Amino acid sequence: MPAEGKSDMERIGLFSEMGYVTIGDKYVSHYMRPFNEAASKNRQMLPGGTKTLSALQAGYFEPQFVRIFDGEAYANPVQLRRRYRLAESKKNLGKAFLPSNGDKLPCGLGSYYGTIGGSYAYFSPQLKARERYIPPGKNFYTNPGKKGTGYGYANLTIGEQFPHEPDGYEVERINAKKAQEEHKRLVKGGPFKLNLYPQEYFDMNPYFNDKPLPPLKKPPPEKPIAPPFKPSSPAKK
Repeated sequence: MPAEGKSDMERIGLFSEMGYVTIGDKYVSHYMRPFNEAASKNRQMLPGGTKTLSALQAGYFEPQFVRIFDGEAYANPVQLRRRYRLAESKKNLGKAFLPSNGDKLPCGLGSYYGTIGGSYAYFSPQLKARERYIPPGKNFYTNPGKKGTGYGYANLTIGEQFPHEPDGYEVERINAKKAQEEHKRLVKGGPFKLNLYPQEYFDMNPYFNDKPLPPLKKPPPEKPIAPPFKPSSPAKK
C-alpha cells in the first residue's frame, strides 16, 4: 500500500476495504508508528526555563524583601571596617614617616657602596699566611716488574725455576705396590692362629653335625598303570 494517494483497490473500484473504526479510518500498522504524534505537531507549551542563582528579587517570589524577624539588628561590614580605620588613624601623632633619601643601589658585584659601615676584615676571603710547602722525597727506583704471570715462561718468578720432572700416570699404584712388598719382606712368618678358641657347650646351630651324612636312598621304581578298558562301540539296545 503506498504511503500517499489511493491504493490499488480504491483506484480499480472492484473491491473496497471495510472500515475498522466505523468512520472510514485506514489501518495503520503498529510497526514504526510514533508513540505521541501530537507532541511533534503544532505549537507546544514552552516554559521559561530554569532560573540561575542571583540576588534579584525575582528569586524570592515576593515584590519586596520580607524580613524574617521584625526589629532585628542589622550590621553593615563595610561601614564597620570604615569606622575601625578612622579610630586607628586618630591614634597617629603625626604624619607617616618618610626617609630623607631612598635606598642606595649597589654599583657592581662586591661593592660596598650604600652600606652602613663598609667592609670588615673578619669577613675577608684572604687566607692566612702559611709556610712554604716542601714535597716529600721520591721513592726508591727499582727494576720494573716483569710482564706475564709466570705460567709457560721461564725465569719470571722470585725464586729459582723448578726443574722439570716426569710424572708417571700410575705413580700412586706403583708406590703402593712397593710398600706392600716391603711390608711382606719384613714379616717373618704367617698370621698367628689360636687353636684354643673358646667355644660354648651347645653349638649355636642345632642342625650342625660332625659325622658325615649317610648315602641317599633311592626311591623304589614305580609300576606302570595299565589304561582302563574302553569298548570300541556302546551296546545296542
